[in-house]
Amino acid sequence: MTEITAALVKELRDICGAGMMDCKKALTESGGGIEAAVDWLRTKGLAAASKKAGRVAAEGLVACALADGQGVVVEVNSETDFVARNEDFQGFVATVAETALSVDADLERLAAAEFPGAGKPVSEKLTDMVATIGENMTLRRAQGLRVGDGVVACYVHSAVQPGLGRIGVLVALESTGDKERLMALGKQLAMQVAATSPRAVAIDDLDGQVVDRERAVLTEQARESGRPDDIIAKMVEGRLRKFYAEVVLSEQVFVIDGETKVAKVIEAAAEQFGAPVAIAEFVRFALGEGIEREEKDFAREVAERLGG
Repeated sequence: MTEITAALVKELRDICGAGMMDCKKALTESGGGIEAAVDWLRTKGLAAASKKAGRVAAEGLVACALADGQGVVVEVNSETDFVARNEDFQGFVATVAETALSVDADLERLAAAEFPGAGKPVSEKLTDMVATIGENMTLRRAQGLRVGDGVVACYVHSAVQPGLGRIGVLVALESTGDKERLMALGKQLAMQVAATSPRAVAIDDLDGQVVDRERAVLTEQARESGRPDDIIAKMVEGRLRKFYAEVVLSEQVFVIDGETKVAKVIEAAAEQFGAPVAIAEFVRFALGEGIEREEKDFAREVAERLGG
């Protein structure tokens, strides 16, 4: 069994926010496994989520760019949000997004692509920006969507300039319907994705392991009610439907009207447009997600300096 160290307890506590003794007991019960310990805490009602919900740990900008039947979203990071307000940096990120369209958002090809008007690749232009602004920057990631017949729409949240902000979303719709109306619908769906952060378009698209894990946790929670097995099974299925309504785009309630399921919105659009409409894919980039940075306790730092 893995040794239950103070560092391991702290890691689990940072993930789920449960008490230290509860975290220690969860690790002991689960043999030191973090994921198993999170599930144990959730079963006991001591943890509300299965993933860390820390603060955004990187600054910079997310940018979207569109072309006919194509869209890209890129993220360029900086050390501080001050840089995100710099017009030169904003222009650089916007140009990087436009350049990404020509390389299908392939990150390696994007770094090697010529930066328009500079006579040098994007990677070298980024190095120049670091020297000019005086802050480290990173071309972190890029992703694109493409449809054969339909549109790719985008939405940028907390925009500082058109197409530049803190959250960027692409939604690809396949349809032979009117492109202008499809684009309007696509932007509404992109706003939905920005607001709700779904994991998949449809239930069948969810990772089977994720569903199995959720079912296992829900089953253990239901068993603690002491109900018969047939009632427990119904309880689990009901709670799974609620889970799907939270993490599956087509199962969510449409944020625009607050009452219609997204799947029904797509059906209604198909009737209005006179052609089938399908959500092919979506991409959501939130600035700095997945990057951690050390949080400083400034009060303690000042106290230590005064004490020294």
